[in-house]
Amino acid sequence: MLLVWCKGMLDNLEEMIATIERASNQILSKIGGPIECLLMLGTGLGSIANKVEVEFRFSYKEISGFPVSTAPTHEGNLIIGKIGSKRVAIMQGRFHLYEGWTPSQIAMPIRVIRKLGATRFLVTNAAGGLNMAFKPGDVMIIQDHINMTGLNPLVGPHDDRLGLRFPDMSDPYDKNLQNIVNQLFEKYDITVAKGIYIGITGPSLETSAERRFLAQCGGDAVGMSTVMEVIAAKQAGFQIIGLSAITNKADGGPDQKPDTIEDVLLNATTAGQKIIKILPDLLENW
Repeated sequence: MLLVWCKGMLDNLEEMIATIERASNQILSKIGGPIECLLMLGTGLGSIANKVEVEFRFSYKEISGFPVSTAPTHEGNLIIGKIGSKRVAIMQGRFHLYEGWTPSQIAMPIRVIRKLGATRFLVTNAAGGLNMAFKPGDVMIIQDHINMTGLNPLVGPHDDRLGLRFPDMSDPYDKNLQNIVNQLFEKYDITVAKGIYIGITGPSLETSAERRFLAQCGGDAVGMSTVMEVIAAKQAGFQIIGLSAITNKADGGPDQKPDTIEDVLLNATTAGQKIIKILPDLLENW
C-alpha cells in the first residue's frame, strides 16, 4: 500500500512538471521571447495593468493547466507587454486557498513564468491593517511574512527542476529593493508604511480577538494570499518585492466596524494609484 501511495505522489509530481512545461511552451510559442519581470495584482489592484503597453493577452482559461480566478475583481488574464524598457508578465488576478486551489496549484503560474525567463517578482495584495497606525488606502512595503495557513507549496516529492528542496526563507523580500521602493515613494511625496504581512486561508474575515492575537504575533497586515506564491518564487530563484494595499482597519479594537467588500475595493483602488505612480521608476531601477 505504501509503495502504491509513493508511486501516486511521484506520478503527481511528474504530471505537475509536465503541466508547467506545456503551459510555458504554449505561451512562449506565441510571445516569441523572454520575460524579465512578473507582476501579480491583488484584489482591487487590476488597474495597474493599464500602465502596460500590451503585446499579448491570454485568458487563464486558454492556458494549459492554469487555474481560473473566481475572486471579485480578479479578471483572470495573463498580460505580456512593456512598461518602459522592461518586458513584463502581469497576472491580472490570482488564486487563493479559500477558492479550493491547492498550494501547488497556486504556485504553478509562478513556476511557468520563471520558465519564460523572469527573475524579478512584484507581488501586491489587499490586506487588513492590524497596525493601529495604518489607515485604509495606505501602502505597506512587506518586510517579511508569517505563514499562518499551515500549508506550503513545496510539501511532497521534490524535483530539482523546481529549485532548491530547502530554500532559505530568512529574507524572502529583497532588502535593497525595499530601500529603492521607499525612496521612490518619498520622491513622489507619498507616505508609505513598512511591516510584516500575515497570510491566512480565509475566506471569512478575522474575528476581533484573532486580529489582536495576530498583531501580538508581530503582524502589521493580514490577508488571504501571497505566502504560497512567495515561497514558490523564492524556491525558483526570483528576486521579490511585496506591497500591501491596506483596505480596512483590522486592529480588533473597541471601535472595530464591520467591513464591506465595497469599502475594501475602494481603498484598494486608492492604494493602487499610489503604486502606479512609482511602478515605471521601480522597473527602470530594477
